[in-house]
Amino acid sequence: MKHEWSAGETDVLARAVVRAPSVHNTQPWWLELPDGEALVFERKDLELPFHDALGRDRAISCGAAIANLDLGMRVLAQRPDVALLPDPGRPELVARLTVTRTVPPTDTDLHRYSAIARRRSYRYAFGDTELSDYDVKDLIAASTSEGVQVKVLRGGEDLTALAEVLEYAALTVARDSGYQRELTLWTVHDGVGPARSTGIADGTLPNSSLPWAGLVRPNTALPDRATLAQRLERETVLVFLTPGDTRLDHLRTGIGMQHTWLAAVDMGLAAAVQTQPLHLSEARASFIEKLGLAGYPQLLMRVGHPTLSSLPQSPRQRAANLLNRLDS
Repeated sequence: MKHEWSAGETDVLARAVVRAPSVHNTQPWWLELPDGEALVFERKDLELPFHDALGRDRAISCGAAIANLDLGMRVLAQRPDVALLPDPGRPELVARLTVTRTVPPTDTDLHRYSAIARRRSYRYAFGDTELSDYDVKDLIAASTSEGVQVKVLRGGEDLTALAEVLEYAALTVARDSGYQRELTLWTVHDGVGPARSTGIADGTLPNSSLPWAGLVRPNTALPDRATLAQRLERETVLVFLTPGDTRLDHLRTGIGMQHTWLAAVDMGLAAAVQTQPLHLSEARASFIEKLGLAGYPQLLMRVGHPTLSSLPQSPRQRAANLLNRLDS
């Protein structure tokens, strides 16, 4: 007999999905919960033609939602099998999670699920304490998504190549009027206009956004490449790689990214993700060549010790709206 989701279980699963990170906080997904299953659909109507013309970040965002949903099912003791892109006739269906057995959640399940509500995008400078080698190994090991490799960027050559791609991307998007209009559209100004359920809250952004933290504006102060490389020496930066560059690779990247991010939060660390530099084909190709990467870099993740005890959260949809397309 298929498991019938109770109202309480439905709320747990919907809230887990709502709190997943997404590009510009667009929350580009729908959720359906038939008996014994959970279905995640990608909303292609939420487009970012300047930032994410190919929909790569949107698929990565859906992967993060799938990871949260999987954890939500696990803490309810409902262990699922996860099938990605399960129906070629329904390309908008990105995942089907089917309950296969009842299994108590593991300690890892409980810890990562608990971290979902505490996860924030940390776009500020980190503290001076470096991550230990053990911490870095644990973060890399947390991403068990099939085909996704996580590489830590360390040393002069790695950081010089990273500084180069970040500088190039920052200068490019700062001058791109279409990108800047789009970013403004998706930025929520506290107390201005009607309440919104999507977008980036300006309260989550530093007064002077840094080029390696993403969201570069025309007035962002850009250090020279050498200075940027020196500053990056105080950071731990992970790059997520996949063997291909397909939609399936992007979904798997999102799943792996989210597990690493939640592991970081559980360890008392903070993180933020940046993808824009890797959308520029020439910068991405140069990055691959200079670092000798065996695969396609999909995203960069900064991880470190936070200096702020709390951060505001960008707005979220009501959990009930995920389950009713007509109301969203």
